[in-house]
Amino acid sequence: MPRPRRTLISLEDTPYYHCCSRVVRRAFLCGDDKYTGKNYDHRRAWVEEQILKLSEVFAIDVAAYTVMSNHLHVVLYIDVEQVNAWSDRDVVLQWHKLFNGTTLTQQFAKGEVIDEHLVVQLKHLIATYRSRLIDISWFMRCLNEPIARQANHEDNCTGHFWEGRFKSQALLDKAAVLACMAYVELNPIRAKIANTPEQSDFTSIQLRVKAALKGEQPKKLLPFIGNERINQPKGIGFSLQDYLLLVDETGRIIRDDKRGAISSNAENILSRLNIPTANWLKIVTEFGQLFHGPVGTLEEFNRYCEHLNKRRRHFSSSCEYMRSH
Repeated sequence: MPRPRRTLISLEDTPYYHCCSRVVRRAFLCGDDKYTGKNYDHRRAWVEEQILKLSEVFAIDVAAYTVMSNHLHVVLYIDVEQVNAWSDRDVVLQWHKLFNGTTLTQQFAKGEVIDEHLVVQLKHLIATYRSRLIDISWFMRCLNEPIARQANHEDNCTGHFWEGRFKSQALLDKAAVLACMAYVELNPIRAKIANTPEQSDFTSIQLRVKAALKGEQPKKLLPFIGNERINQPKGIGFSLQDYLLLVDETGRIIRDDKRGAISSNAENILSRLNIPTANWLKIVTEFGQLFHGPVGTLEEFNRYCEHLNKRRRHFSSSCEYMRSH
């Protein structure tokens, strides 16, 4: 029986989560539908645009994403410090980027004087909005619902477009985050709809490569900041160059028509993560089969389960791949 979402999210254990949504109908999210002969590639743009839009509204950063023919993946970072740093007016303005709010919050956003007897009600609304702006369920709801409406309108039908629940996984350490990101961003390679990461349209890796060619990083994605140091801006504690090499070389190995070896720079990442190359390849190529819940070393996995009082610890043996033996 599925557990309530609130019992799967523990910000004390990790701010990183992998989410996946699948369509419920035979009609494709995007790509060619062999049954109808229609092409739905334009829907990829809908999804990417909405993902990047939400990254500017929620206090949730997007680390990676990809859009496949019948599902999508996102790796998210929940930024509690950011949402707590927002003023009450900031929170209302952020929420109004997606929803109209109420007459009371609209008055507050305009700087109008609020009657004293309505202040408590206003404070309650702001607290509700603040909690929703770091809520993965609200992020995924705001991602999936507009796409479903557009797709239903285009298909001239009604009913569910997505499965009832999106899948979410806690990523408990750096190795789990990088492995999941590589798994997500290499989806088009494994599905043979792209030959290289930079040719994988509507994916975060393509955005990173395009920006890297200009010596930049995408503003709407969680950045790589190199080795972690005190007072450094938030981001993933490895260099972008190392990560791009890691994804590229991993992609070369898992493809049937190419063979290669992990480059020395990428090997440095694996050494720092304490994961043997063979384990890394198994994790990245079989991530969806190996892990159906939280991902991390066995120690992190057990700590997470104990914290959330999870008695059943299915797939804990897969966590052994997250470290050397």
